[in-house]
Amino acid sequence: MNFKLLLPSLLLLVFTPAFGALSDATGLVNRFDIETAGHLFEITVTSNFDVQEVEFDKNKKQLTFHIISSLENNLGEIIIPKNLLSGNFTFYLNDQEHYPKIKTNEKIAFVTLNFTGTGNNRVDVFATNYLEDMDEIIIFENNVTSGQENNLPEGGGCLVATATFNSELAPQVQQLRELRDHKLLQTKSGLYFMSSFNTFYYSFSPQVADLEREFPVFKEAVKIGITPLLLSFSLLNNVDMNSEIQAIVYGSSVILLNLGMYFVTPILIVMRIRKR
Repeated sequence: MNFKLLLPSLLLLVFTPAFGALSDATGLVNRFDIETAGHLFEITVTSNFDVQEVEFDKNKKQLTFHIISSLENNLGEIIIPKNLLSGNFTFYLNDQEHYPKIKTNEKIAFVTLNFTGTGNNRVDVFATNYLEDMDEIIIFENNVTSGQENNLPEGGGCLVATATFNSELAPQVQQLRELRDHKLLQTKSGLYFMSSFNTFYYSFSPQVADLEREFPVFKEAVKIGITPLLLSFSLLNNVDMNSEIQAIVYGSSVILLNLGMYFVTPILIVMRIRKR
């Protein structure tokens, strides 16, 4: 049996609400691809205004957002990969210095914009660092089997979990991100899984996240449903998965645990009720 293919197949059964990148603000979700130095980065904007275009100037370390708003009070959240731009950020709104809230972790800068004014607006973002730590990413990409690079994640969060817990920086979302980056992507089995998983997961997760934002009751139901899954995943963050065997053993154990929780236990309960 090919154990490299066993783990991805099993994980697909239980990792459905796991990974992705989205923020649970009001209104529109826009994603923009920034290609530079042979690498592709995704900028995500969730807002109650429309972002028409995003420009990037690598020499100035600058992102420019062209915005059209029909509302007086504007709220938006911008996710910038730290491998693209990092360090100290300076913001300008229509050529006037602006001071949005910004939070960072090892993967992203999370910017909350709040400003007034309808019509056309322009937001310029300047950073002090460009392509930070890209050597590590290049090494990582060269180790991936040919043909699978485009299916691997770019350091996002989780579509469903982020919509459920209201923020890209929610502890539950960061836990999933750490599991992916520091555990799954460190082995070939994990790489094969993530490549297969992304194609499957992104075929439906945006719709699920949209339903969560539209229907709060559905959102609460999803939260209840994925909480046991998240608790089981937390076990993997506390074990070493530095080899293929460890990845397969621990990954399969968590899979069996979730199969028991989500499928076997309900079946046994139904059978017991019917016997009565």
